[in-house]
Amino acid sequence: MPNVVGLLTLIAMSGLLVYASIRAARVRSRVARWVGIGLSVVLATAVGALSVLTIIGLVKAQARHAPVPNIKVLGTAEQIERGRAIATSFCGACHAKNGPLTGGSDIGEHFAIPIGSFVSTNLTAAGPLRRWSDGEIFRAIRNSVAADRRWLLVMSYTNAGKLSDQDIQAVIAYLHNQPGAGVATVEPPDGLNLLGLIMLGAGMLPSGKPVVTTAITAPPKGPTVPYGAYILSYQDCRECHGARLTGGVKGQLGPIGPDLNLVKEWQRDEFIATMRNGVDPYGHALNEQKMPWRPIGRMDDDELGAMYEYLTHLPASQTTATNQDVGS
Repeated sequence: MPNVVGLLTLIAMSGLLVYASIRAARVRSRVARWVGIGLSVVLATAVGALSVLTIIGLVKAQARHAPVPNIKVLGTAEQIERGRAIATSFCGACHAKNGPLTGGSDIGEHFAIPIGSFVSTNLTAAGPLRRWSDGEIFRAIRNSVAADRRWLLVMSYTNAGKLSDQDIQAVIAYLHNQPGAGVATVEPPDGLNLLGLIMLGAGMLPSGKPVVTTAITAPPKGPTVPYGAYILSYQDCRECHGARLTGGVKGQLGPIGPDLNLVKEWQRDEFIATMRNGVDPYGHALNEQKMPWRPIGRMDDDELGAMYEYLTHLPASQTTATNQDVGS
């Protein structure tokens, strides 16, 4: 509603400026007349353009669609345990501000530009998921579309959709097994403000990861390069450390992380200890606001070992890896 009011205000301002230009045309002074017309036209054009971009942004914000898969999760003990491992080492980075999976974190506060409020949802039985089907939860994780067909904008900027089908079903099993906790999430939790809509309409904000309707499978679990590649596909390391993990770049949404070729200088046990304790082998404390080492450190030794194997087999980058804080 506030955005609709903002749009109507922009349209009204544009109309008033057009009217002002008409009035300026009646001014007797030639200089004042042309200055008034010129200024009114320029401002009317600018405000009109903002109105058009806002409308485009509103359309884009409603344009994400994905089918709901017809699934029913069995909820075996094995699924619940695997889901617990993923939820605590991945989902909890955003959805555990005041308690496990109770949500409440406004991710928008960490963006460089105030484009809106994006509060992580309470994923326990106290939140909206208790009314969602297994297929709707699956769609939300895979393609960032809520049960009411809203675009889960921040979710679509993450790589959660790259979790395998089996792992997503494990997460669903774990969520079903959790008692209600915390408070209900304000609805809707995701909301672009007027500036965000204008930027979205102008193509200045990402449109989210592509919708995926094919199955995704994971390689066998173990401390191997292929399994490390799988973990790095859904963990959001690339959002800060760059597409090739060779360092972030200016203009990205996430904090700029260093070239992860630096891990090649570490031993496997040092890497695991860094993820568990938040201190690198050189004694530098990781910045927890920029580097979510705590949830990542909840992965088991095989998973962290797989990450290490993958990172130590990265192609050499053009820049020399330095002994710097992974979270700097």
